[in-house]
Amino acid sequence: MKAVRFHEYGDPSVLRYEDVEQPVPGAGQVLIRVAATSFNGVDGNIRAGFMQGPIPVTLPHTPGIDVSGTIAALGEGVGGFAIGDRVVGFLPMVADGAAAEYVVAPAEILAPAPTGIPLADAAALPIVGLTAWQALFDHANLSAGQRVLINGAGGAVGAYAVQLAKNAGAHVIGVAGPHSGDQAKAAGADEVLDHAAVTAPVDVVLNLAPIEPAQLAALLTLIRPGGVLVNTTVWMPAPSDDQRGVRGIDLFVRSDAEQLARLVALVDSGELRVDVAQRFPLAELPAVHTQAAAGALHGKTVIVL
Repeated sequence: MKAVRFHEYGDPSVLRYEDVEQPVPGAGQVLIRVAATSFNGVDGNIRAGFMQGPIPVTLPHTPGIDVSGTIAALGEGVGGFAIGDRVVGFLPMVADGAAAEYVVAPAEILAPAPTGIPLADAAALPIVGLTAWQALFDHANLSAGQRVLINGAGGAVGAYAVQLAKNAGAHVIGVAGPHSGDQAKAAGADEVLDHAAVTAPVDVVLNLAPIEPAQLAALLTLIRPGGVLVNTTVWMPAPSDDQRGVRGIDLFVRSDAEQLARLVALVDSGELRVDVAQRFPLAELPAVHTQAAAGALHGKTVIVL
């Protein structure tokens, strides 16, 4: 089968489009015929060697953490799935990913794919959708009537976070750059600002942007006593304010099939929109990494098999 792999860490030029042996599912695993994967920033960091401590991969390594596709074979002991089922999943980061014609995945991390969108586009959902869900509901405990500020509301995670927060009945303030403010508005933000100039306190701040420590600390001052700051830029710890009871939480997204199934249900009911900015064939994945490294990749990019 065809796959994109890197045999050494480095810039995007280390990625090779090559023939590899098709994997075989072990106990508790399924073999997925890949419809698509997507590009996430962590893919570039793993390839560059920046994540060897927290995400130790074995070289050569196939990137692609998101997957959508069709089950082609079942490993021993797998129940609840059948050959031909359409599925989505957030794959284990340390294992080979879905930038290949086939990938093996633990059955326990998979959810049925949405039926209302193309199967390939469903690869744009898992990791960013789960990041938004876990930030808002697992960590911030967001509830109706609260005010939430989403810094980076125009990005891929931000678009889901805005939609999910609105669905939960929150008042959503999106902070987005001049080129992404329209995306935040389209996602349903009540207010869209080009910087965090908030005139009334908020209950929750969700930081999705790679900002300076001083800027992150400034976001803390916008939160009412007892509120929470959830930060996804994990290389910069979230500050807290113990005197006012404001908690700072660093989010490390995890795979969760039940939460993913809930996101899929929202997609199929029309309450959550999956936006895909660009689609590339697998052979062009190195070019996608190059664009991302240059800061020229905007919106969610799907790699179609």
